[in-house]
Amino acid sequence: MSDIGIDFGTTNSAIAIRDGTDVNLIPFGDSETFRSILYFPAGRQPVVAGAQAVAAYLAEHAEGESGGRLIQSMKSLLASRIFTATNISGRRYTAQDLVTVLLRAIRKEAAGLLPCPLTSVTAGRPVLFVGAETEDDEQMAVTRLEAAYQAAGFGRVTLAFEPVGAAYAYESRLDHDELILIADFGGGTSDFCLMPVGPRARTGHGARTILGNEGVPLAGDALDATIIRYVVSPLLGEGSEYRSLHKLLPVPASLYRKLERWHQLSFLRSPDTLRMLHSIEATALEPERIAKLIALIENDLGLQLHRAVQQAKFELSRSQSTFFRFHHSALEIEQQIARADFDDWITPELDQIRSAVDRLLERTGTAPSAVNRVFLTGGTSLVPAVRRLFEHLFGPAKISGGDEFTSVAKGLARVAGQTRK
Repeated sequence: MSDIGIDFGTTNSAIAIRDGTDVNLIPFGDSETFRSILYFPAGRQPVVAGAQAVAAYLAEHAEGESGGRLIQSMKSLLASRIFTATNISGRRYTAQDLVTVLLRAIRKEAAGLLPCPLTSVTAGRPVLFVGAETEDDEQMAVTRLEAAYQAAGFGRVTLAFEPVGAAYAYESRLDHDELILIADFGGGTSDFCLMPVGPRARTGHGARTILGNEGVPLAGDALDATIIRYVVSPLLGEGSEYRSLHKLLPVPASLYRKLERWHQLSFLRSPDTLRMLHSIEATALEPERIAKLIALIENDLGLQLHRAVQQAKFELSRSQSTFFRFHHSALEIEQQIARADFDDWITPELDQIRSAVDRLLERTGTAPSAVNRVFLTGGTSLVPAVRRLFEHLFGPAKISGGDEFTSVAKGLARVAGQTRK
């Protein structure tokens, strides 16, 4: 019997299958991951998901059309009590509904590539869901996630913490015992797990010893938001003023907070918001900047902006500076970014990550010197400032990584095999 692990991520998802000692990823076209994104074309056309969603969205824009809805980061909505539902082409979708649509698309694409039906899987969940403020919020998110898997046709689903999956993936390399700290950085959450791994741990049956888990509801998306805040938003009018009734008022900052979460850009396309912006532009001290913001919103350029931000972040992981470039017929933005500045911008996020790790070590009574290895995974683990944080805490020699975007799925397939014993 094959063991199947699913990592449903905020940005990307992956499926791995274990047969015996081998663990392999299910390919989605030419990629090892499935983009966690949906596109609802204008009218009553069928929803598309993953890479096809991105292609459909870009194709419509190339033809001058932008009436559809692009939706990402659905996982971040599961613990939200504020988001109740959204209306798309006359149909109401809750957060659970949106996750179900995505999971159903993943299941459909993977089904033909698997040697067995997707009737029993081990699926990942974050230690802390984005937006969860209480234990009730956490339980609500778990309930919604489990229900979405059921509605998508996955059958029996066992949830496991995502960093535990990464721990199992790391353990598969070992021929000796270690106490490891897993730091798993996703799109929406940063999760940490402390557990013993190695041959002795593998000989047990059933549940494994996990010394402790900890997490914070921020990761890659939060770091992306800082580039929007410090580079893009000022060029689109944040901090500028406009005249109203013979006095100067600041352009509402709330507009730019939505801009920081690119998937919320569509919420700014409401007629009331656009009327307000055109009114502000008419009396703005820097109308050309407000005009650029209007162009970004009216042309629904959230995905393109997000891509430019991620490219800049990627380049800053390899060099000391880069140029942020965003080119579109409606507007162009170019500005140099120094890695040192980016490191300063993300200091609050780094402090929260450091605090979470400190809490985990304190709660488990573990000294940093007692940790044999720190395994960093997820895209944000490639950010130099994040890596330096862990090197400072544990020493450079203890830091390792690999399979940043797929280790969780591979490990969850191994978790599935362990729980069946």
